[in-house]
Amino acid sequence: MRKPLISPKSQSGAHLPWAERLLGHPGLLTIAYFLSLTVIIALLLLIPAASREPGSTSPIVALFTALSALSTCGIPVENTATHWTVFGQAIILVGVQLGGLGVMTFAALITLFMNRRMNISQQLLTAREVGVTKLGEVKGVLAMVFATTFLMEAITFVALYPGLLRLNGHHWGIAAWEALFYAVSSFNNTGFTPDASGFYVNNWSVGLPVMVSAFLGTLGFPVLHEMSRTITRRLSPRRWSLHTKLTLSATFVLVAVSLIWFLADEWNNPALFANADASTRLRGALSSAVMPRSSGFDLSWVPWVSDETKLYMSVSMFIGGGSSSTAGGIHVTTFAVLVLTMLATFQGRDEVTAFRKRIPGRIVRSAISMTMACAIVVFVASMALMQVTGRSLTDALFETCSAFSLGGYTVGVADEDNPATMIILGAVMFFGRIGPMTIVYAINKPRGSVVIHYPDEPVSVG
Repeated sequence: MRKPLISPKSQSGAHLPWAERLLGHPGLLTIAYFLSLTVIIALLLLIPAASREPGSTSPIVALFTALSALSTCGIPVENTATHWTVFGQAIILVGVQLGGLGVMTFAALITLFMNRRMNISQQLLTAREVGVTKLGEVKGVLAMVFATTFLMEAITFVALYPGLLRLNGHHWGIAAWEALFYAVSSFNNTGFTPDASGFYVNNWSVGLPVMVSAFLGTLGFPVLHEMSRTITRRLSPRRWSLHTKLTLSATFVLVAVSLIWFLADEWNNPALFANADASTRLRGALSSAVMPRSSGFDLSWVPWVSDETKLYMSVSMFIGGGSSSTAGGIHVTTFAVLVLTMLATFQGRDEVTAFRKRIPGRIVRSAISMTMACAIVVFVASMALMQVTGRSLTDALFETCSAFSLGGYTVGVADEDNPATMIILGAVMFFGRIGPMTIVYAINKPRGSVVIHYPDEPVSVG
């Protein structure tokens, strides 16, 4: 009698080696990968050569900076240019690149390398991370993610170098390093900057490439891929997927509303635009309309905006960028689905539709569930920050939404002298980068089809 290829014991997860159990559980693999990288980068930042004053970096600051880099958030506790050496900045930049390429992407590559092929559960979670609907597309899209990232960063580097060369007195080495840092940081929507001032905000030769790269980074890899395929194959935008149409339409609406808000509320703010001409005000408004949703460059103006603008920016950051992008938040497609669901309910329609396509009920339920989970996390973290800092709800909510959306803007709530603030915001950044679906998937694997259906009974709502 031939022995079975798989023994009964090996079929039970309890008798499998820990490595095989981890590889078979992609949610745990993703979290383990993220936490392992965080520890490694934090330890590297503690090396004396990483800081300009050896021994000046505390473990909590190193850990928070590592989390901020890997989550592509970029909230700084120490000034990147004055505290960290070039070696330390390089470590941060590597963390930003690894985080921007996607935790699930690298977790999938590790699995592919060790298993030579993906199992179904790994493919499902990777498909959700990179934004594809067919399992067969996962490997191709992973290659596309790498190609798109490095191509966009290379283009941004070339666009930035001439302007930075002039600003640095034609020191080509400094200009090249800053151009590389900005190129990686902008496309990955991370607020770390290589110059002491925080950002060459008054020079359009630097500001425009950074803003365009950051904006494209928020659209998401599937949208960029579909747009590039439309251009190269000369296809009509009418053939775009519903995901691309929703992402682009919702993104442009949010940017337009943000631009109008900033012009209306901050145009006469003397702390921002004292003696500034109209072009300077328009440039500042455009930057504030694009950047806050996920890119925390130029922190100098944030503390001077009104409380109303801080609240609006908090909402904008909570929404964030596109799915499967370097941005965080609940994502613009989730927000669009919620708005469409609200409109369908108010109009008495049973189906949620957009662009003559029906959105499946499971997508609507996922959007509602994720938004509720994220709102609860942001609310609890904001209340905790108020308790440990004594800051107002506006500042605490702003900082929490910035950490959750991986935006990187700050009003100074994260404080090295108050480690509790870094612990709270670090946890929010971790949640914002990993995402609620991955965390839930790490705890419970999806169940099979429900065979028992309970009777309906209405309840009063509203």
